[in-house]
Amino acid sequence: MTGAKRYSYVSPGGGPNYDWPADHTFVKVAAADTGGQYTLMEDNLKAHFRLGLHLHRYHAETFYILKGLVDFYVDGDWMTAKAGTCLHVPPGIEHACIMAHGCEDARMLMIYQPAGFDQYLAELATMSEADFSDDAKMSALNEKYDIVNLGPVPERPKA
Repeated sequence: MTGAKRYSYVSPGGGPNYDWPADHTFVKVAAADTGGQYTLMEDNLKAHFRLGLHLHRYHAETFYILKGLVDFYVDGDWMTAKAGTCLHVPPGIEHACIMAHGCEDARMLMIYQPAGFDQYLAELATMSEADFSDDAKMSALNEKYDIVNLGPVPERPKA
């Protein structure tokens, strides 16, 4: 058989990746691989990771924890996800996450459906500090990729 491959294969540590101060994300299955149906990513969270409160109007997110402990705030509920936990967040549901207290690193798979978050990260990677400080530019980018920022990570009640 000749021609283009009809499948994709990504080795460990492979795929387009974005090494940010709080996480290192690898795109394992891109929008181009699925005709825009979904994106699969591996996210390696660093000690100071925190993702503020947000929602997606049209996208669902699924998180599968591979290593570590991640605290999620979803639709008013707090939960700590450990390895083997799967969390699915449908469109329109507010959510945030942060490293659990005392956890230095974590790793999770993330599925975005429909695809697009890989393209968002690719655009972020081309931006300058001035771009990140430009509220209008960031607002337009978030709108383009269905990210509705609602504020910081909510305070977790003391146990």
